[in-house]
Amino acid sequence: MALFKKRTVGKPGEWYYCLEHKKVEEGPECPAKDRFGPYPNRAEAEHAMQTARERDLQWENDPKWHDTPAGPPRDDD
Repeated sequence: MALFKKRTVGKPGEWYYCLEHKKVEEGPECPAKDRFGPYPNRAEAEHAMQTARERDLQWENDPKWHDTPAGPPRDDD
């Protein structure tokens, strides 16, 4: 018998997007590893994948996240 049971308990008014089932749920129904959220409302949860794509593009184009020096590669022979 397990001492602690992992329950996926949420609060009414918290919205999540389940990555496995590709659906919006109020209060987490699925494990944390399979969801984005919480979001303040259903509309934001419905656009979770679009928001993630937009943020990925912003991060990919953010010069602070690129460690490569500017200019052509050097030959250190």
